[in-house]
Amino acid sequence: MTLSGADIWTVILALGVGTFLIRFSFLGIIGDRKMPDWVLRHLRYTPVAVLPGLVAPLVLWQDGYASAVAPAQIVAAAVTVGIAWRHKNLLWGFFAGFAVFLALNAVF
Repeated sequence: MTLSGADIWTVILALGVGTFLIRFSFLGIIGDRKMPDWVLRHLRYTPVAVLPGLVAPLVLWQDGYASAVAPAQIVAAAVTVGIAWRHKNLLWGFFAGFAVFLALNAVF
């Protein structure tokens, strides 16, 4: 199936407008109002929930296969979680996990 240039630009513009409307619904409509405390409390955990959701598939599935797990990535991820949890600082965990990953890649 071949799409013409006009079809591709129509899809791009439609997706751009859709993305704008989704974001505007939060920022433009309720952005100037004070949010309830329970909403702010839940929003505080958004980065903590998003980061593992982005990283876990990269650590657990190599080349699309769950059986091809790299031990260096598993160990580095465990160190990252442990250091971040122990010190309550995500950056310390990130740097420690990155250092362990680089060291294990040099060894293996």
